[in-house]
Amino acid sequence: MADTSKRGFASMDDDKQREIASKGGRAAHEKGTAHEFTSEEAREAGHKGGEAVSQDREHMAEIGREGGKSSHKSDRGQDANTEDKGTQGGTPEQHAKAGRQSHKNK
Repeated sequence: MADTSKRGFASMDDDKQREIASKGGRAAHEKGTAHEFTSEEAREAGHKGGEAVSQDREHMAEIGREGGKSSHKSDRGQDANTEDKGTQGGTPEQHAKAGRQSHKNK
């Protein structure tokens, strides 16, 4: 059987595939033959994609963890893009009290 591993669209690297697909999409739009989704079709496609992604429990758990980290960063005065540096949490009042107590030892 002939070796076909170096042939065809699927064997190309991702950038080359994107470049070719992009040219095809532009040509179809210029020609007027490109499919344009209605809002109902787009809604259905999004629903199907959401169902598929939500089947991956580990992925969903990771999304939840990241969302939780991001939503609580502002509570601690941290940028949402910085790594957690070991802050234990607590209310601003608790932090203030701890700060006052730490100065007593000096």
